Amino acid sequence: MSIAIIGLGLIGGSLGLALKRSTPAGLDTVGYAPHPETVALAQRLGAVSRTAASPEEAVQGAAVVILSTPVLAIKGLLERIAPHLPPGCLVTDTASTKVQVMAWAQEYLPAGVDFVGGHPMAGKESRGIQVAEPGLFQGCCYCLTPAPHTSPQAVQKMVKLVEQIGARPCFIEAAEHDYVVAAISHLPALLSSALVWLTTQDPSWPKMAQLAAGGYRDLSRLASGDPRMMRDICLTNRDSIASWIDRFIQGLGQFKDWLAQDEALEAALSRAKEARDSWLKGRG
Repeated sequence: MSIAIIGLGLIGGSLGLALKRSTPAGLDTVGYAPHPETVALAQRLGAVSRTAASPEEAVQGAAVVILSTPVLAIKGLLERIAPHLPPGCLVTDTASTKVQVMAWAQEYLPAGVDFVGGHPMAGKESRGIQVAEPGLFQGCCYCLTPAPHTSPQAVQKMVKLVEQIGARPCFIEAAEHDYVVAAISHLPALLSSALVWLTTQDPSWPKMAQLAAGGYRDLSRLASGDPRMMRDICLTNRDSIASWIDRFIQGLGQFKDWLAQDEALEAALSRAKEARDSWLKGRG
């Protein structure tokens, strides 16, 4: 079986490494990225078995095509590769938003080509093929959003691929995906960036920088993510993210009021601790 991976950053590279580790001999993975040095490193690390000079070349003869790029790049890629996809091919993506991607897939992909939207709930603050690892998806929830006319066989093929890399298939509608992921992924990333922006603009930052330790490091971790990828996420999930920002501002205002109410503040902090502890326990 031939699998084309277009985009060889952390996620695309890790997918290639995970598939290589989990798939019997005979798997052919072809990779494409716009920067030649990225492609060369991906092949050297074993993330792909061969490379292509263009997306069109990469998808020729592919049974599965994985688009692992910033989300706004997906529209142009679908338009480019559509005439070159073999009948019966399965196309998927790894983008953090789904509504817009599903619309593009419906617009550009020809009949006879299946599409299953995908989003592995895994990652790092570091980016690039150099930090890719085969165990990145082990135990993670891998969101799957089949297009309306996707064949059951294609869905099952995607489920098998997800399970092969050690992840758990989690089926979810596109709109629901974008709403809930805005809360648990996109909002935290923006809060992290806002914290860094706010503190580093303060005249006292040189002193803060000397004193900042684990708490600041942990809360600011997501600010080290890929700015272009985060920008694309925001532009394709603007309404849901804005809604959660409004709710967070309201919640933060409530905590501000509780600063003057000792018992109420402690009760709120206790509820938050219990809720997080319960969530961590549920994750095993």
